[in-house]
Amino acid sequence: MLDDYLSIELWNNTTKDYLMAMGFIVLGILIVRVFKKTLLKKLKKLTQRTDTHFDDYLVEAIEKFVIPALYISIVFFGIKTLTISDNLRNIISNTHTVVLAYYIIRLVSRVLILLLKTWVSEQENGQEKVKQIGGIILIINVLIWGIGFLFLFDNLGYDVTAIVTGMGIGGIAVALAAQNILGDLFNYFVIFFDRPIEIGDFIVIDDKNGIVEKIGIKTTRIKTLSGEQLVVANSDLTSSRIHNYKKMQRRRILFAVGVSYETNTNDLKQIPEILKEIVNHQKPITFDRAHFKEFGDSSLNFEVVYFIEDAAYNTYMDIQQQINFEIFDKFQSMGISIAFPTRTLYLRNENDQKLKIESASNNVSKSTEMDN
Repeated sequence: MLDDYLSIELWNNTTKDYLMAMGFIVLGILIVRVFKKTLLKKLKKLTQRTDTHFDDYLVEAIEKFVIPALYISIVFFGIKTLTISDNLRNIISNTHTVVLAYYIIRLVSRVLILLLKTWVSEQENGQEKVKQIGGIILIINVLIWGIGFLFLFDNLGYDVTAIVTGMGIGGIAVALAAQNILGDLFNYFVIFFDRPIEIGDFIVIDDKNGIVEKIGIKTTRIKTLSGEQLVVANSDLTSSRIHNYKKMQRRRILFAVGVSYETNTNDLKQIPEILKEIVNHQKPITFDRAHFKEFGDSSLNFEVVYFIEDAAYNTYMDIQQQINFEIFDKFQSMGISIAFPTRTLYLRNENDQKLKIESASNNVSKSTEMDN
């Protein structure tokens, strides 16, 4: 009875053939599930104890891409054990190749991107730099998928040589037509690897300034102090002189103060020491010098130099403001006048001058007549 049931034939396969194919599929899936529940689970626990995150991501990638590929492959191989037509067998083989290629490409792409992120994150300011690699990730994906499709077409029996030749000719035409875009792309790599700027840096380019928000494949976006977004081509950015204030560890400050010419000599000699004392009251600063610099047009000018051990602009303004307050109070208490621009005008009465000239001429004429 059982033999009769197993010998029933349907679509060129007996019931026994179908049961064997089904058994192969079920057994294969069970083996993969056991591997996932035991060995892969242990690998996850081991990777959690390591310092690097790459092994965690790798195990996650295996679970996400390799395990589904194994399930699908088991099903396809189980079906191929049956007696089927050549056309159907080719369709199943090609479908399996396409699905398998998809998971392999995803796995390779994921592993390379994880390697890149791990390498970047281990550098100085790594978390900030990871935000900049969006363009590189896009390029990596395009290259991997392009190469993957070429291998896929080759396995499917297509002439890959003709495709590559056509892509090469087309690539030359595109490169000639898009030189500016490719230039920006190249400069994107220059910015990423040379790192003249990074996301979050406060920079000044010519007469523009702001905070770098995004570094893209073609353009870099900067949030200016006035609020609008400034979009700069990467080529323009790398060819400009960039002042990067985030890289500044300390700020050198030079300022001048002028007193009036009526200030006596004793007070003038005390002013450099007074300025030094006022500057040294502030924190965190390092005093450099204070000198009577020059005789100005309307003031006696003193020059002060100090360093702020903090790059924040608000810190600088707070300290300089306090210095100005104390200078004003001290000079006021000593009776020293802070100079302001003045101009002295000498007026001449033209009528009086004319009378003096005529009077002098008459005296000369009388003197000449008397001599005669």
